[in-house]
Amino acid sequence: MPFTRSLGTSRAFRDWLPSQCAICRAWPSQRICTACLARFAPAMARCAGCAARVPDGVSRCGLCLREPTGLDTCIAAVDYGWPWADLVTRLKFHGEPGLAAPLAQIMRGAEGADQALRTCDAVVPIPLAPQRLRQRGYNQSLLLARQMHPGKLRHQWLERTHETDAQSGLGRRERLRNLLGAFAVPADAGAALQGSHVLLVDDVMTTGATLRAAARALCNAGAARISALVFARTP
Repeated sequence: MPFTRSLGTSRAFRDWLPSQCAICRAWPSQRICTACLARFAPAMARCAGCAARVPDGVSRCGLCLREPTGLDTCIAAVDYGWPWADLVTRLKFHGEPGLAAPLAQIMRGAEGADQALRTCDAVVPIPLAPQRLRQRGYNQSLLLARQMHPGKLRHQWLERTHETDAQSGLGRRERLRNLLGAFAVPADAGAALQGSHVLLVDDVMTTGATLRAAARALCNAGAARISALVFARTP
């Protein structure tokens, strides 16, 4: 049996097997059970520009009206808080890449995600710098993006140009300055990128500095529209 077919069979078998909920520990269950999804991932109104919570009927928050993010649409599945912050930490720092699949499933169910995935030309994950990638062994944003729409995945369209200081602990202005020139589009991706609608994928959005810097690099290289889909948005 070809390896790809064997791999697909094993994944299907794995998804069929009962599991334990990563949040409430219910057994048997999906990796994240229906009860926990209903309790911790309720639908809520979010700003179309930065995915921050807004009152019902408001499309864009005041900050986005004053300082647009450069994103046509920004979608977040959940707020970054318990229990989701714990799961993201386990995915990124505790060597649990298997959590990417259930988190990506929640992302696909976010309001507007289906349309964004259908209408975009390419799904591009936020890249890690080489040193951080070597330390972690995988890019969590790439793992999430692979679950979104494998046929549109274009991870080679964006790269990190250099290491940057950790964003945690920095204010909004400092985060923006820290990421100036941090992303670039490789020369061999330029032609395919022209006039395209790119959907950026990341795990967590705090101030939007990372997505803003990535969007700027893609737009300067010829992309016509940039949207973003993230798992969690810091309140």
